[in-house]
Amino acid sequence: MNASRIKFHHAPNSRSGSTLMLLEELGAQYDIHVMNLVEGEQRQPAYLKVNPMGKVPAIEHLGGLVTERPAIFTYLADLFPEAGLAPGLGDPLRGPYLRWLSFYGSCFEPAVMDRFMKHEPAPTSTCPYGDFDTVMDMLEAQLATGPWMFGDRFTAADILWASALDWTMRFGIVPRRDVFEAYVARLMARPAICRATGQDAALARAQTLAVA
Repeated sequence: MNASRIKFHHAPNSRSGSTLMLLEELGAQYDIHVMNLVEGEQRQPAYLKVNPMGKVPAIEHLGGLVTERPAIFTYLADLFPEAGLAPGLGDPLRGPYLRWLSFYGSCFEPAVMDRFMKHEPAPTSTCPYGDFDTVMDMLEAQLATGPWMFGDRFTAADILWASALDWTMRFGIVPRRDVFEAYVARLMARPAICRATGQDAALARAQTLAVA
């Protein structure tokens, strides 16, 4: 593999679809390694050598490995500054942008997984996200001024958040609030996002046909 190219480890119909969306929005050149989660390919020794957690997405670039979507999004958006999807150092939005990328992994994901698995949350004083309703209310308040998370400025954070809301609302984990639904609809109408979702659907169909 040419170390200067991005190698993207992906599985269709999974959380890594949001990274595919970001790569398309950035106009990045990448090589894609597609795995079948149903067949458990992400748990096979070959991929565990890449990511011992056996999770997607993951990217390899310049000999380094990046996992965890907030880190992947930060890395990729900074790698392509000409795309304008990441506020730079010295930009007043840099701090809020990093805050909301981190909030996704540190608060939103734990909150929705506890809700999905019907786990009793820890007491508010020790729970990493406080409580589910507060997380949802904070997110709604941030998005309410729209059209994007930071007003008129579209960033990589919008791809992460809108794609996550799309999935979690579809599964009935996150309530279908008007602000959330309108936000998702705006993202899904973008040409690059349409390309990514079309590509992901084609990959999923190919996997289905391969085992039929």
